[in-house]
Amino acid sequence: MERQKIIKMNKIWIGTNWKMNKSLSEGISYSKELMKIVEQLHQDMEIFIIPSHTSLWPIKNLIDSSRLKLGAQNMHWEDEGAFTGEISPLMLSEIGLDLVELGHSERRQYYNENDIDINKKTHAALRNKLKPLICIGENLQQKNNQITNEIISSQLKVALNGINEEQAADILIAYEPVWAIGEAGEPANSKYVAKVHSHIRNILEELYGHTGKEIPILYGGSVNQDNFLSYLDSEDVNGLFIGRAAWDLISFKEILSSINMSIQSLRKQNLSHINGQ
Repeated sequence: MERQKIIKMNKIWIGTNWKMNKSLSEGISYSKELMKIVEQLHQDMEIFIIPSHTSLWPIKNLIDSSRLKLGAQNMHWEDEGAFTGEISPLMLSEIGLDLVELGHSERRQYYNENDIDINKKTHAALRNKLKPLICIGENLQQKNNQITNEIISSQLKVALNGINEEQAADILIAYEPVWAIGEAGEPANSKYVAKVHSHIRNILEELYGHTGKEIPILYGGSVNQDNFLSYLDSEDVNGLFIGRAAWDLISFKEILSSINMSIQSLRKQNLSHINGQ
């Protein structure tokens, strides 16, 4: 099983958003076990979890000495103000989080978030030393109308408006086709994913040159034990954003272990090739 793109990319990002799931006790129990798994993984694997806001502080205290990274599911773009029910980037930064998820399709669908909102949040995250994980993706109607590339281009360019090359180096992109996520989601064909990721890479290179080549692009959407390796075969898929298959530690461990074995094998092959020249 070849993984040429894993050799090229410095890090492989694997993470999961818990959405509105897992109580505090469940989250702590999960995190304790995941910490043990993460310590056995190759250093080139970056693992992150995104719990609900109420679990962030206690889980941060739990994993503080671990390689496991922690993110929030959303935030406001202002540091403070009269925004009842919201949480600010300043508050999240104070906890010591690593990243924040922005623009998930459920936020767009249920809470009317738009690309301009996501752009303001991206600027706020970077200002507060949080790594933005920007989610983009087309819905089924847009896919069927064959305007996926146009939708992706618009979402990405608006979300990144005003972000310079130095800032862009701290950004993650997650491509999550709306029709492929959730309980009723239909897993995307790996060739389709490869084409869309290639399009995203072209946009990032157009915007940021060499830096655009290095921005990690994750794929998310009904990723499971049967299809995750097919997605990672693609040159521009630099990680996975996993839902239900990662909420269960047994299946998540199997996925992580398989990726870990692939990376270790390829690193050894690459080193042998270099030493043999």
